[in-house]
Amino acid sequence: MPVAARTTRRAAATNENDENSTTRMTTRAAKSVLGDQGRVTKGAPQSKKSTTVSASTRSALNDLSNRARTETAVGKKPVAGKTMLASKAQAPTQKAPARAATKVPPKESKRVEKRPSATSGTAQKRKLSAQEKENLLEIAKEPVDEVKVEKKPMVVDKATTEVPNFNDIDDEDRDDPLMVAEYATEIFEYLRELEGKSIPNSRYMQHQDELEWSTRGILVDWLIEVHTRFHLLPETLFLAVNIVDRFLSKKVIQLDNFQLVGITAMFIASKYEEVLSPYIGNFKKITNDGFTEEEILSAERFVLSTLDYDLSYPNPMNFLRRVSKADNYDIQSRTIGKYLTEISLLDHRFMSFPPSQVAAAAMYMSRLMLDRGEWDEMLAHYAGYTEEELEPVVQLMVDYLARPVVHEAFFKKYANKKFLKASIISRQWAKKNAPIFGITDTDLSLYHLDE
Repeated sequence: MPVAARTTRRAAATNENDENSTTRMTTRAAKSVLGDQGRVTKGAPQSKKSTTVSASTRSALNDLSNRARTETAVGKKPVAGKTMLASKAQAPTQKAPARAATKVPPKESKRVEKRPSATSGTAQKRKLSAQEKENLLEIAKEPVDEVKVEKKPMVVDKATTEVPNFNDIDDEDRDDPLMVAEYATEIFEYLRELEGKSIPNSRYMQHQDELEWSTRGILVDWLIEVHTRFHLLPETLFLAVNIVDRFLSKKVIQLDNFQLVGITAMFIASKYEEVLSPYIGNFKKITNDGFTEEEILSAERFVLSTLDYDLSYPNPMNFLRRVSKADNYDIQSRTIGKYLTEISLLDHRFMSFPPSQVAAAAMYMSRLMLDRGEWDEMLAHYAGYTEEELEPVVQLMVDYLARPVVHEAFFKKYANKKFLKASIISRQWAKKNAPIFGITDTDLSLYHLDE
């Protein structure tokens, strides 16, 4: 993208120069230099000299040439200094007297010793002494030295203070072509652009007649159990839930087909994310033969057509791994971060937050539980959020953990030693620190809260 951007800017600048200077100014200059038959007038200056003049100088020449022509038409005598900047056709006739007028008499040759200019020295055409040459060199170097002195401190500040070592986490992957470290920054910028397009309607349950948020929580809890039994990737689970929410944001379904939508979404997500997707017969058996293979395939076509076959979804696991890489891949904080990130699948209140913010809040809260230090500038840079921006998401996570267990399959999954008993540790910490986050009433049901 930077290369394309630079190319576009360069093309835009070229077009702008062509419109404002090259086409108009060249046409005017050509009319003053060329004759009626398109031949160069005798004594006219060459075109190479005009190409080195800037756009601002050309405009000044044209303005003065028009002024000179106007004065000649009125009957005024043009000034000697301005006749040098008249049209190029008049340049040969006025060239000799202009030079004669600038010659310095021999009596005033001593004035050159004071601060001589480059034009006066060339007009006199005499040999300068060694002292005069040194004075001219010193005068010519003065403005260059001043510019360099002004720019040096700015370059040092940018290299030391404004740009810390934020790119060090990608340097170790430069030799691994699978990590595409050269494009890591552009990839995550593109994923952030997709977040706004893939977020479902957080209030779609208002137009669902037979569904409730508690019913959705039961379905997602069952999908987590299916996901664990099939040993699928974490990205598959997040994509499946996103497909369900985006589909329900556009279509109204009956309660009898709600499970069919969930298993179809898992079937589509496994095809998209997995290397080897489970056979469709396995999805049929997991529903206790509640739906046939033909019904699942028909539902797959209907769901994909509703979503316009757009499955581009910025998975929160990608952002979680990015922040975990800046955290030196701490295994404990990353495991608890996975558990906290999956809370956003079950609790509908997280639906309005982008996946990158949920992943950053999960990593922030896991580091807070394990006392891993402050949320420094490097973590905030790669996560894209400061502590103040993460506070509302963290508060929702603490509120979910402090309440009684509602989704048993989800709790049992992370209570295993494989996941370092993340669910048990997180709930114990949340109940202890809930008052700090302003959460006191933890006996209310999760789905009877005011939105």
